[in-house]
Amino acid sequence: MSPQGRLALVLGGLVGLLVAVAAAALFLGSAAISPGAVIGAVTGRAAAESVERVVTLSIRLPRIAVAALAGGALAVAGVAFQALTRNPLAEPSVLGISGGAAFGVVIGQSFGLGLTVVEAVGLTGFAFAGALLAAAAVYLIAAVGRAAIQIQTLLLAGVIVGIFFASAITVIISLLDFNRLGGVIHWLLGNLAPIPPGALGLFALLLAAGFGLVLSHARELNLLALGEESAQQLGVNAERLKLMIFTGAALLTASVVAFAGPIGFVGLVVPHTLRMLLGPDNRLLVPTSLVGGAIFLLVADTVARNVVAPAELSVGVITSFCGAPFFVYLLRTRYRGTL
Repeated sequence: MSPQGRLALVLGGLVGLLVAVAAAALFLGSAAISPGAVIGAVTGRAAAESVERVVTLSIRLPRIAVAALAGGALAVAGVAFQALTRNPLAEPSVLGISGGAAFGVVIGQSFGLGLTVVEAVGLTGFAFAGALLAAAAVYLIAAVGRAAIQIQTLLLAGVIVGIFFASAITVIISLLDFNRLGGVIHWLLGNLAPIPPGALGLFALLLAAGFGLVLSHARELNLLALGEESAQQLGVNAERLKLMIFTGAALLTASVVAFAGPIGFVGLVVPHTLRMLLGPDNRLLVPTSLVGGAIFLLVADTVARNVVAPAELSVGVITSFCGAPFFVYLLRTRYRGTL
C-alpha cells in the first residue's frame, strides 16, 4: 500500500475513534445527566437556561475542544522535537521546554494577563519567549564543545533546565497574592477547564500555524535523519529547516502551556505508539499524531474528571502516570544500546 493510502486508512480510523471518544466524554461527568438530556442539549431541544444545556454546551463541549487541541499540539511537537534532535526520547516536558513556557506564562499572569483574546495573545507571547529561552539553554548545555549531541547529555540538560524553571516559578508564586495561589497551582498541574470562545479560536489558529510549519517540512525531516551533511547534499537547507521546525514546535508547546498549563508525556507516548504502527516516516507521523494526541489527552481528561467524582484530578497527573512508565520502558529496552 502506498504511503498516501496508509495515511488515509489510519487517519480515517483515528478520526472515527476521536469522534467516539468525544461522544463518550460528552455523556460522562460528575453531573448526573441522562443521555437523552445530553442529546436534547446538543440538538437544541433543551431549554436555554436548563442545567443540562449549560453543563453540556458550556462546560463539557468546550472542555472536549480544549483537550483535543492541546493533545494534538503536544503530540505534533513531540514528533518535531524527536526528528529535529534525532533523539527518540525528546519531548517538550522532558527537554524543559514546557517548563520554560510555564515560566513565561507565570510572568505574564503576574502582570494580570488573562484569557480575553488580546490578553491571550500576550500570554502566548510570554510562553513562546520562555520556550525559546529554555530551548536555547538546553542546546547550550548539551552542545557546546561537542561534535554531536548524545541522548543522555540532552536528557540531563533538559532535566537541569526544567529544575531551574520550576524553582524560578516557585519563587514567583511565593510572591503572588495568596488568593491567586490556588489557581496558579491548579494550572501548573495541567488544567483543561473551558476557555472563552475567542481564546479558543486563537488557540486553534496557533495550533494550525504550528502544525502547518511542521507538516510542510515533514519530507525534509526524513532526509535530516540521514545526517545534516547527507541532507544538504540532497538539497535540504539544514539550518533553515531546524529554525522552521523549532519555531513550529515551540509555538505548539507555548500555546498549550498558555491555555491549558504544562502537560507532560503526550509528545512521547503518542508519537512512539504511532511509530510502532506506521514506521519512522514523518509524512505519516505528523498528521496522525495530531489526531492521536487529541484522542490520548481526551481519554486522560475524561478519566481525570470521573475517577474521583465529584472531585477532579488534574489531567497532568493522568498523563504522568501513563507517560513515566512508558519513558522508563523506552529507556531500558528499545534505546538501551544508544545510552
